[in-house]
Amino acid sequence: MALLKFNKSELVNLSYSLKREIIAANKVGAYCNTSIVACNTRRYHGLLAVTLDRFGGDKYLLLSALDETLVVDGKQFNLGIHCYGDIHEPRGHKYVVDFSADCVPQITYKVGEIVFRKSLLLEPDHNQILIRFELLQAPSKVTLQLKPFLAFRNIHALTSQNSEADTSGRPVPGGAAFRMYRDFPDLYLQLSGSGTKFLPGPCWYNNVTYSDEYRRGFDCREDLLVPGHFERPMKEGDTAVFSAALHEETPAGLKAKFTRLEKATPVVHDIREQLRRWADIFVCTHNGHKKITAGFSWLYTGLLRETLMALPGLVLTGKGDAAEFEEILDNLLSDEQERLFRRTTQIEAPLRLATALQAYLDFGADPAAVWKKYGDTLKKVIESYAPDHREEVALQPNGLLWAQKERTALTWMNAYIEGWPVTERAGYQVETNALWYNALCFALEMEASWGKKTGKFVKTWTPVRDLARANYQPMFWNDENGCLADYVDNAGQHCEVRPNQLYALWVKYSPIDEELAPAILRVIDAELLTARGIRTLSPRDNRYKGVYEGSQTERDLAYHGGSARPWLLAPYVDVCFRVKGPSFGKKAEWLVEGFFDDLNKHGVGAFSELYDGDPPHEPHGAISSALSTASLLEIYRLMEKNK
Repeated sequence: MALLKFNKSELVNLSYSLKREIIAANKVGAYCNTSIVACNTRRYHGLLAVTLDRFGGDKYLLLSALDETLVVDGKQFNLGIHCYGDIHEPRGHKYVVDFSADCVPQITYKVGEIVFRKSLLLEPDHNQILIRFELLQAPSKVTLQLKPFLAFRNIHALTSQNSEADTSGRPVPGGAAFRMYRDFPDLYLQLSGSGTKFLPGPCWYNNVTYSDEYRRGFDCREDLLVPGHFERPMKEGDTAVFSAALHEETPAGLKAKFTRLEKATPVVHDIREQLRRWADIFVCTHNGHKKITAGFSWLYTGLLRETLMALPGLVLTGKGDAAEFEEILDNLLSDEQERLFRRTTQIEAPLRLATALQAYLDFGADPAAVWKKYGDTLKKVIESYAPDHREEVALQPNGLLWAQKERTALTWMNAYIEGWPVTERAGYQVETNALWYNALCFALEMEASWGKKTGKFVKTWTPVRDLARANYQPMFWNDENGCLADYVDNAGQHCEVRPNQLYALWVKYSPIDEELAPAILRVIDAELLTARGIRTLSPRDNRYKGVYEGSQTERDLAYHGGSARPWLLAPYVDVCFRVKGPSFGKKAEWLVEGFFDDLNKHGVGAFSELYDGDPPHEPHGAISSALSTASLLEIYRLMEKNK
């Protein structure tokens, strides 16, 4: 993609380049993530992080960095870059002249008359990072030295020099294998080409500093082990390929393997192709078990809420794959029995099973087959909200759900500061009860059509549905504000303007009168809509935080207190097309086009989790979000549907 390129003036400016990140992920849960000049600024950054079942399925960073040094006529030119406190050393970024991510990320260096390029490629189906080094121009022979920095730690943690670490390695063809701690797998480091040598010489590099963590007030320093270095002679036109993997490679085949995998990596031409590419990446197959990864690099895989929300957009709209939709959904339902039927702090998440199935039916699934397979599960979900089933939420005599648990945020607005929820919202929540009413209507309609029309479920829950419909609008509608209250507790309505009321309009079975929709949309348009998503709180509120920056506390206050979410645009656009008709198409097109402009920010080529509520709406959060990606795919589908 043309926008995924940077020039020398941008690259050598660290205040610019360190904010742009390379992100690559594969189908088995591994990732590679660093800045575009290969200086790690987060604890999550590294060249190879893998999912390890032996440690509960968490991700572990094995290879943090790889420094390249070119030795010419006895002079060393170190192309690496690390931060130590306030100092960047070495300063290899000064040699960078070009960065491109059109197919695979490529960084080009110029040292005098020498032009040297490295390309990074994550193997799609194995825990392996391949790095190709090409000596494009060189007036004389060059010796390439590679210095690996090992971490062997959880991606959320930091490590320090210690006596427990095994700093030795065992020789393998073209390199060595390392296992710093017991129970970890071996990490095989190998380099192709004749004359390659690995020279042991363990050394700890102390106080490597991650500037993003420092800026946020987190622990930010760690010690990394360099176990030795590789050496390999190169002349103009030579290519060498480095491999870091959990399996041993044949060094002579690394160059051909890189070329084969590179050719199989499609060049992306436009934003929709990039969205579909990420839709595929978010589907992770680990040990034959397909799940959705919520985002990179630190969001988890297989989360209930995020999977049910993103699954239709990623797999049905993005990939058009009904079989994969069912496979992922089946795995999720099998894995999440506790949250689905007994207890969860994501109280509305089980109800999203109904919206996922509704999307599947809209995709063209056979309703009889869908209800035969998933009907009992959805009915059990609904029954779990009856009194005395769940500790955190229960059905009230008015047909609505009351959610409350001390010091616990029970919705997607779940940030905490020193153990206290920022947005607790205890009581009747506007979106939870919209999803509740929608699930009741959907289940009763499907049961009447494809199940037992006069069975116990229909007899028990039809009156509850009718009560929910009768009481929802009086509970939440505020005539003075012309919109819905965000939640209602014993003190009455809480009328801060948030996007949760959007769900009352979006669900297929709306619990409010149709004529209220234009008024609610006017409030959302005036106070919440931005060019990069829907704000989580109106700027008119004195708690509004329009910039997601600063300390952990400041960012937690902004997380659901003003930051804009791209994933909320899909339900917003859907509702606007229903209310305003095809004339809304131009506005929808404007909303998605802006994200194309941002592909060279934050995660290069990826779609961020959130944006500042204030202009110019800079991206933040996870640099690649499944929810944002799914939402943008859905908007394109809605635009085509409503042409």
